[in-house]
Amino acid sequence: MSSSSLAPGIDPIADATPVSLCTRQPHVPADRLVAEMVPPPRFDSVRFSTYLPDPNQPSQPQAVGVLEDFAAGLGGAHAVGTAKRGIFGFGRAKAAKVLAGPRGVYLDGGYGVGKTHLLASLWHATPAEPALKAFGTFVELTNLVGALGFQQTVRTLSGHRLLCIDEFELDDPGDTVLVSTLLGKLVDAGVALAATSNTLPGKLGEGRFASVDFLREIQGLSAHFRALRIDGEDYRHRGLPAAPTPYSDEQVTKTAYATGGASLDDFPHLLDHLAKVHPSRYGALTDGLKAVCLTDVQPVPDQSTALRLVVLADRLYDREVPVLASGLPFDRLFSEEMLNGGYRKKYFRAISRLTALARDAGRLVEHH
Repeated sequence: MSSSSLAPGIDPIADATPVSLCTRQPHVPADRLVAEMVPPPRFDSVRFSTYLPDPNQPSQPQAVGVLEDFAAGLGGAHAVGTAKRGIFGFGRAKAAKVLAGPRGVYLDGGYGVGKTHLLASLWHATPAEPALKAFGTFVELTNLVGALGFQQTVRTLSGHRLLCIDEFELDDPGDTVLVSTLLGKLVDAGVALAATSNTLPGKLGEGRFASVDFLREIQGLSAHFRALRIDGEDYRHRGLPAAPTPYSDEQVTKTAYATGGASLDDFPHLLDHLAKVHPSRYGALTDGLKAVCLTDVQPVPDQSTALRLVVLADRLYDREVPVLASGLPFDRLFSEEMLNGGYRKKYFRAISRLTALARDAGRLVEHH
């Protein structure tokens, strides 16, 4: 059902006519990609003090302590070897000495344990101007290289004090070599690194590729990081049900027309449209949206489509855009084969995030 096709009996509200994502073809200039490398709106106000560790998971408060020290240690001069930060390269800066240990920290844990909250808190706590700190997902980083070129990306980021990479997942050997080389050059330039992922650096390739060269590149990359394990249950599911029951097409459409800033699209059509928009532009695709309304949600037909949907889910979650849908619940989007395959962590993350946004969307129906 498109935004121009209403169910019988539904009258459009003149000032709330929904847009269609399928009509959007955003252009994103390269300078915007760099300027937007900051924590997403959902994490504007997070700090270490607002992170609520699970009392049954001692690794969570331990990680906070390590990251607080790491942030404090980044307040000195931007140069390799200008300060010694103690064991593992962390701790407060001292007089000019050779930097010891890895110049990065890697937050390893399951879905919804607060890794992005902590990564954004690190960005906020690091004593440097925003222009000297960069925050982006792994996909956004590779997109930046694609937009600027490798050498220009190195020059652009080499002056930074800190680079935070969220959802560090490698999808192919080419990206592995690209990012490994980039981070190596940035470390040489004195840039501190921080990253999140659902797997340890040395295990990223398992279940996806058997290439010896690929695994060798992963191992070389892992040497830049001290891994911090963060155990815990997905906070989005603590005491909550699985995916909420979808609404009817009529409820979704009526709500879209009663909600200012909403979009309305048929889910299969939206999946087709995503294939025509580069994933680096999915954030711009959602500019200005207050809600995403989808009719006829169906199982995702193939892996390429599924991976594009994962990126869209990430951008919607970053921007806290509620998602109201009819059809299948979001925990039935991906086939068992997909959920047992090499990209399972991405798919489970997408389910977790879309489910959270679907819960948020319930208030839209209640208000209308």
